[in-house]
Amino acid sequence: MQPLPTRDEALDLDRQDPLANKRAEFLLDEDVIYLCGNSLGPMPKSLIPRMDRTLTHDWAKGLIGSQNSAGWFLMPITLGDRMAPILGAGEGEVVVCDSTGLNIYKALHAAISMQPGRNTIVSEAQSFPTDLYMIEGVTSLLPQMQVKLEGRDGDRVEELIHDDTAVVLINHADYRSGALRDVKAITSRAHSAGALVVVDLCHSTGVMPINLHDDNVDFAVGCTYKYLNAGPGSPAYIYVANRHHGKFSQPLTGWHGHAEPFKFEQEYRPAAGAAAMLTGTQPTLSMIGVAAGLDVLEGVDAIQLRAKAESLSTIFIRQLEPWCEGHGIGFHSAKNLDARNGQVALTHENGYPIMQALIARGVIGDFRQPNILRFGFSPLFLTHANAFDAAMHLREVMETGEWKNARFQKSNLVT
Repeated sequence: MQPLPTRDEALDLDRQDPLANKRAEFLLDEDVIYLCGNSLGPMPKSLIPRMDRTLTHDWAKGLIGSQNSAGWFLMPITLGDRMAPILGAGEGEVVVCDSTGLNIYKALHAAISMQPGRNTIVSEAQSFPTDLYMIEGVTSLLPQMQVKLEGRDGDRVEELIHDDTAVVLINHADYRSGALRDVKAITSRAHSAGALVVVDLCHSTGVMPINLHDDNVDFAVGCTYKYLNAGPGSPAYIYVANRHHGKFSQPLTGWHGHAEPFKFEQEYRPAAGAAAMLTGTQPTLSMIGVAAGLDVLEGVDAIQLRAKAESLSTIFIRQLEPWCEGHGIGFHSAKNLDARNGQVALTHENGYPIMQALIARGVIGDFRQPNILRFGFSPLFLTHANAFDAAMHLREVMETGEWKNARFQKSNLVT
């Protein structure tokens, strides 16, 4: 049996880490092991001067003029262009706007608008609920549309794609397990049947290489508050492949998506490119958070992110693997990183109080129903020593029965 990693080995890996200097760009207490970046990333330090200037100079002094001088009005487009390289996309193909749910809604309608006579949406029964709820919303207005779900109507998404399929909505990474989809293969299968593809990138953007051009994806959506560290409730983004520009329509045709909004025309004309997906005025202060999150990722090699996520999660898994079964803990994630996004998900029938006991120790992960403990290994700010220490804390919580304390049994609204 391979010997368990030691803390000295973890510290040695930290000394060799090419991303080690990135941790200093975040506001994080040294005694906190933050394993919840897959739900909400920590605060970048660059946000403070950016926000200070926005509040005390651009807003307080520049007032409405800052729509021009500070570039407020164009932020959905300029930030989208900054984000495009992270997604393997090009200029004019990405805009930052709205929420993930709204963008899924718009993307589904846009794809369907390009597919007259096709009446089926294909997706996953175990998808994140928002994706499924938005499908319900679309079909409530398009009653001719049928829905086929992997896990309900068939074993695999690929088997559900037929000549009647208008659009396929998939998650690149599963929110519970981190399991990865072969986006390129599914897109190829969909295109061979004449269908279009929308990919939800919420749990992969900012933690691994993505190449929407290479995968030939049609539309993609994602959030910015997880691995992009843009702040609570920060705007999402939407991608539209260049080949589809000018060929789709979306249902929320607001002022900002107009070709020339300041002509104040009575009839709608869509803007060029992905900007046609814009609707109304975006939350400027939250957009500043997106800019700060992108500051941290500037110049970072996605291959290095992926390699470090593997290294961090490997230490955690190896330390727990020979010990978990004896304490009723199972692996919901694949142990092989090739099959997941770097997140590690464990199961236990008392998962919620166990996670609460860890959080009380400063090891912050989260819980997902029915029994899943999630640990997000964000490469930008976590150390190998963090991964080692988190595993040891979990062992102590289980061995001592600490999680049985009454204070850990009460369920919070947000888990």
